[in-house]
Amino acid sequence: MSTSTATPPVRPRKDRRYLPPLVFLLVLALGALAVWWKVFSDEGARDAAQAAACETAEAAPPSLDPSTVTVRVYNASDLAGKAQEVAGELTARGFVVEEVANDPTDREVTGSGEIRHGARGTDAARYLSLFLPDAGAYQDTRADARVDLVIGPEFTGLAPADQVAATLTPIASAEAAC
Repeated sequence: MSTSTATPPVRPRKDRRYLPPLVFLLVLALGALAVWWKVFSDEGARDAAQAAACETAEAAPPSLDPSTVTVRVYNASDLAGKAQEVAGELTARGFVVEEVANDPTDREVTGSGEIRHGARGTDAARYLSLFLPDAGAYQDTRADARVDLVIGPEFTGLAPADQVAATLTPIASAEAAC
């Protein structure tokens, strides 16, 4: 018996299969890539949705308390008593009506009406435009926050309270998202 300490050289195995582990690693890498692609695309969509919501909230009329808005109602139509009727509706909705009269300016009003305001009354005018959505806006040089609602010849009525509330609801949710 011979005692040899040398081991025979290891021969490479001819039946070793490299392809299945490589395919497995490739599938695993593609799966990880797909997961990261989904994460980054969802983040981009979420950021775009938030940016759109913030843009909507910035462009939307502010949600004010009507008791903080002082309105003068003027009639520029041929319908007698229309300014008094609209002033009563605005008062019932919580606005502060300061004056009711015929339009004192020579400005021609077309359509359903016009909302006149100064720089300090821009937010109040945008809020009041929810109640008369077809009205045009006119910014003048007044220094206070009062707003003039001028009734035009095609005036049919103020927007219903539920329509105004429905307009303000998505705006509030958009502001919350910002």
